[in-house]
Amino acid sequence: MNHGSVCITGYGVLSPLGQDLEAFDDALFGGDSAVCVEELVLPGMAPCRVPLARCDFDESQVQAPSKVALDRGSAMALAAAAAATRQAAWAVGDTDPERVGIYWGSGMGGGASFDDNCHTVYAEQRRLRPTSVVTTMPNAALAELALRYAARGAAIGYACACASAAVAIGEALLALRAGRLDLAIVGGSEAPLAISIMGAWHAMRVLAPVGDAGNEPSRAVCRPFAADRAGFALGEGAAALVLESEAHARARRVGWDVQLSGYASTCDGLYITQPDPAGQVRAMQAALRDAGLTPGEIGHVNAHGTATSAGDAAEAESLGRVFGGKPPAVTATKAAMGHLLGAGGAVELVATLRALQRRMAPPTAHQAALDAGIEIDLVRGQARELPRLKHAMSNSFAFGGTNAVLVASRVE
Repeated sequence: MNHGSVCITGYGVLSPLGQDLEAFDDALFGGDSAVCVEELVLPGMAPCRVPLARCDFDESQVQAPSKVALDRGSAMALAAAAAATRQAAWAVGDTDPERVGIYWGSGMGGGASFDDNCHTVYAEQRRLRPTSVVTTMPNAALAELALRYAARGAAIGYACACASAAVAIGEALLALRAGRLDLAIVGGSEAPLAISIMGAWHAMRVLAPVGDAGNEPSRAVCRPFAADRAGFALGEGAAALVLESEAHARARRVGWDVQLSGYASTCDGLYITQPDPAGQVRAMQAALRDAGLTPGEIGHVNAHGTATSAGDAAEAESLGRVFGGKPPAVTATKAAMGHLLGAGGAVELVATLRALQRRMAPPTAHQAALDAGIEIDLVRGQARELPRLKHAMSNSFAFGGTNAVLVASRVE
């Protein structure tokens, strides 16, 4: 049952593919990749090479509303939110502050600052700043956003691993539908490219192997749904969206051409790292019911697509069980910009919105031979025109078993 859609009046993105929508579009629809290879040096260990996707972003240029030092992820959050509110033509004072909320996701929020703190204490043997706690706390970005936008309504942070931002966006949708808020600034941010964090992911053996130091760095290491897929690249970035009730958007006399129409979240309740297709199926089907749509009305899916052997196989199976013999066009954008962890759900929703607005599915970057055991309609090579595209889905499936699915729609 459709309980009501919520207007998306603005959004902003900061990703390895670009710091504005024009650059993001050029790279996304052009099939470009921002993945590169860097050497990781950890004390007491032999150097190793890891695949990653960095943002060309200088956090020192962002001023913290709190006046304390900013974590890189928090600075990204503020930059993305500034772009989103500009596009929405919204400013502090335009809405009753008690009706403004912030819903934000991050899987490892404050991780870069915590890494710096450890270096300060153990390597440099210096005292920490008195503000170290408020810089490293998981809700640091959320708190800075609430200060920047004078939000007196709900301000809630979500840490659900790779589903964090998608859950934050979906829960804001529910709050707006329930009439608890008129406007919400939502999204997610992540800056995990600190030495200790990259070392931890490397130790888990889920990053794509990149060969010896003598080899040329390859941008094609992350190949979702490919026969030779072997893992992902870590990325960093942020995306923010302005969600509003239709009544509030109309009262502000702003237009919109996309809306958030459905959301669901489920938990596998089985494993901490192994995905369960049944849980993913339940999430997708529940999101479709929430949007009042049938599977056949979805024309495009932005897949979670991590390029891990088990993860892609599970998602391909769940997509087949939901969509049957007529699967929609599928894109896996992590191939181009890396795995943004807790921010992934927000950045990938922006990619989904761009597909809706352009009626075009972006290609899955540098994807060659599809796994013979996977039966999905993966967009490869170049972007695909979808002239009838009206509804699209974005999947986020996380460690811990959390599944979050968002459905967005064009407004004619």
